[in-house]
Amino acid sequence: MSEMFDAIVIGSGFGGAITACRLAEKGMKVLVLERGRRWTPQEYPRRAGDAWLFSDRQPARQHGWLDLRFFANMTVAQAAGVGGGSLAYSSVALEAHPSLFTNGWPREITYDELKPCYDRVTQMMHLQSVPDGQLTQRFKLAREAAEKLGHRDRFLKTPLAVSFSPEWNYQLDDPFNPKHSKTFTNAHGQQQGTCIHLGNCDIGCDVRAKNTLDLNYIPRAEQRGADVRPLHLVRRVEPRETGYRVVFDRIHQGRLIRGEESAAHVLLAAGSLGSTELLLRCRDEHRTLPKIGRVLGRHWSANANVLSMATYPDGSRVQQTLGPSISGVLDFMDTRSNGQQFVIEDDGFPNLLLNALRACLDTGTRSDLGRSVLAQIEEHVSGDERSRNVMVWLGAGMDAADGQLTLRRPVLAPWTRTLNLRWTPDRSQAVVEAILAVHRSLTEATGGRLRPNAAWSLFKNMVTLHPLGGCAMGATPDTGVVNHLGQVFGYPNLYVVDGSILPTPIGRNPSHTIAALAERVAAHIN
Repeated sequence: MSEMFDAIVIGSGFGGAITACRLAEKGMKVLVLERGRRWTPQEYPRRAGDAWLFSDRQPARQHGWLDLRFFANMTVAQAAGVGGGSLAYSSVALEAHPSLFTNGWPREITYDELKPCYDRVTQMMHLQSVPDGQLTQRFKLAREAAEKLGHRDRFLKTPLAVSFSPEWNYQLDDPFNPKHSKTFTNAHGQQQGTCIHLGNCDIGCDVRAKNTLDLNYIPRAEQRGADVRPLHLVRRVEPRETGYRVVFDRIHQGRLIRGEESAAHVLLAAGSLGSTELLLRCRDEHRTLPKIGRVLGRHWSANANVLSMATYPDGSRVQQTLGPSISGVLDFMDTRSNGQQFVIEDDGFPNLLLNALRACLDTGTRSDLGRSVLAQIEEHVSGDERSRNVMVWLGAGMDAADGQLTLRRPVLAPWTRTLNLRWTPDRSQAVVEAILAVHRSLTEATGGRLRPNAAWSLFKNMVTLHPLGGCAMGATPDTGVVNHLGQVFGYPNLYVVDGSILPTPIGRNPSHTIAALAERVAAHIN
């Protein structure tokens, strides 16, 4: 017989880890259900045959690091594992621009309201920036470009969830040897090391210098009694007299085993796609949450994620694979460029990520455009691990947020329903083109050559690392799925606490704002 919990949290990313921690600190009996595995440095994917990919269709057989979803014109990249998006993001923690909350947000949500929440996250995740003596070549190149274009005042170091030692530098003998990583026990009793610029931020830091959620909020929740269960895929949520019943499949030895638990409170934190799909299935397929309104699935945003690749004659000018993935940002959020608001960042990726791309191509992507995107990335980034001359510019901005997630019946399998994204580039094209124009200017100012972004120019196809929306906050059920505290309209004690509740794009990296909102939601739950 299942036991009764005070709260069941579905997902363990920024929303789930933070709410689980804060509710456990209040003495509540908390259960966390995470679809992915609990990763350790010894298990991080590294070779082509490793567990790179998570399959939403065959999770019992394929439950790896990265979940790639391919829709018409849009590819969405997500992480899978205890720690959620913190496992695979670039560690960047930027507050939203204060002006963001003046349009499209509930009046209760302001920058001043969120500032104490931002500060709590900053302390818990021990945010730092790259020391001056450890600046990457990519950072220096981006700074030089900003200066030459007259944007030096817009360029700054990004706060990062990374632990640095001031003693490390590139001039050390064999600088990337783990012997140079200073080991320490963090404030939550977890063993970590300091950054030695291995460049594996997005695929698991070998020395645990990256302050992922499984090294702070999650162990703190467990120390206060929370039960974290990896490899649990939630299938539906059902109201009961005393709360909610949560039905799930547990992955065990290649099989799915059905189970259930009950709680007075349920908090969805499965991400923009995951939380929205679960509520869509509960409303339209299982009919367990029929009162959720028509706004569900709407206001989906890619946060105008745009990648450009530039090549330079001298590979040492870039050193693509070395150092934190992102360490500098060029910010156009306070004023406007061509009427648009966005940021530009120096982006890096590990050479080993090629193995994930090849694995995806080998297993099939169910999308010709998806295969085209991956093949082009592989072509650009293949080369010597230490001296590749590819500079990646990442853009994020205020797009139209007019995507819509729905369930549809495939023609070849009408007995099933799959998640579908309806998104067109038309209304977001202006901000994308503005970002690409700055990418071009930055490249030309520093003697590089911008490679054509064929995925965008030919197909208007994008890859986003920042999926947002689908369960947007609003003042009423006619304008939102949840209220300003994340509670689903019509269903007391049912909450959504992840990037799906954002009613607009962020423009900047969204993780810090998602985390701050989770802190605020958790503070109001008793």
